[in-house]
Amino acid sequence: MENCIFCKIVAGEIPSQKVYEDDTILAFKDIDPKAPVHTIVIPKAHIASLNEVDGDNLKDIAHLISKIPQIAKEQGVDASGYRVVNNIGRDGGQTVAHIHFHILGGRALQWPPG
Repeated sequence: MENCIFCKIVAGEIPSQKVYEDDTILAFKDIDPKAPVHTIVIPKAHIASLNEVDGDNLKDIAHLISKIPQIAKEQGVDASGYRVVNNIGRDGGQTVAHIHFHILGGRALQWPPG
């Protein structure tokens, strides 16, 4: 997607602090962290939101979800606990139209979130 900031990060046009990468997904530190650990995990393929997950891209999303525990462990929050957040649409708080999952941890998180 031409103007998608996450696609530009995947393409190397915008730098990021990568914490994990493979052929399908990329994980990097959030530039405006809301917790001591705040990692963004995205598929490399452009999928606008969870509303666009279908049979053609489900394998990529399943792979992404399966890697979250490993990324959380590498970030040192697996034992103490962490939150995974996926925002969908304007009212859901999605600010980038590329599906992404936030891994938040490193402190006690409050509920409800907002």
